[in-house]
Amino acid sequence: MQPRNMSMSGVVDLAAVKAAQEAKAKAEQARAQTAREGGAGAISPADLVIDVDEAGFETDVLQRSAEVPVVIDFWAEWCQPCKQLSPVLERLAIEYNGRFLLAKIDVDANQMLMQQFGIQGIPAVFAVVAGQALPLFQGAAGEEQIRGTLDQLVQVAEQRFGLTGLTVDPDAEAGGAPETPERPAGPHDAVLEAAVQALDSGDLSGAIQAYKNVLNEDPGNEEAKLGLAQAELLQRVQGVDPQQVRKDAADKPADVRAQIAAADLDLVGGHVEDAFGRLIETVARTVGDDRDTVRMRLLELFEVVGPEDPRVIAARRALARALF
Repeated sequence: MQPRNMSMSGVVDLAAVKAAQEAKAKAEQARAQTAREGGAGAISPADLVIDVDEAGFETDVLQRSAEVPVVIDFWAEWCQPCKQLSPVLERLAIEYNGRFLLAKIDVDANQMLMQQFGIQGIPAVFAVVAGQALPLFQGAAGEEQIRGTLDQLVQVAEQRFGLTGLTVDPDAEAGGAPETPERPAGPHDAVLEAAVQALDSGDLSGAIQAYKNVLNEDPGNEEAKLGLAQAELLQRVQGVDPQQVRKDAADKPADVRAQIAAADLDLVGGHVEDAFGRLIETVARTVGDDRDTVRMRLLELFEVVGPEDPRVIAARRALARALF
């Protein structure tokens, strides 16, 4: 599965020769100013992941992007795919050890930033390098693809703008935050953790089997149900040709398989309403086994997004109207 815009093609447009020279000069000036003021000093690994709002965007993102590439994770509490992607980005920010800074922006609390970046669905990930913004990807993504994109980003930042990242002191204190007491391990925690690791590494079959193992013993386990739905969705879209899938859906509006495949792509790309709307319309114009097939896939996609999501609640009402 190749997430949208994962190719980093946006870098070419944003880093045209003149723009790159100007941005590099600004970055060098900013670093010189920092040096004159005594240097930025080493930071704690915990400071590689920061929460950013509209008020602090210029300081925390634009100005910092003269020192280090800033990766922006646009997320929301109700976004279930965000809950899979964000921990991976946070872990990689620590692993890359200062080669990029991760800024997390809650879109519900920062609508203006969401509009300025032209975001139509989340999760969405952008980068800012020397004051220049570029899209990285939108929707779900495997760790291998994310690593490839981050490697390209770091390389571009260093070669075009001279950004070598931040100095990280592994022994630095993170600000004295009180430790959170550990939650007692549950009966399935080890299997669930193994499933998450398999999902992060791109082993979708392994993740699916691990989640099924949990559900065999605990059919009501919400974490396993959500993880299974997401892993199966990623497996379905893995290796498909997005252009061909969308062409088939456009050419064959009555083809149930074509519409289901396109809905899967819609959801992976973060276009939740489009995915739901496509399948609800298909339910309305089908009967018998075809209708039931579409309905069951729609219910599976509801699981991916989460039952409390307002878009799922609205789609359930629309589905009821289509059925009855």
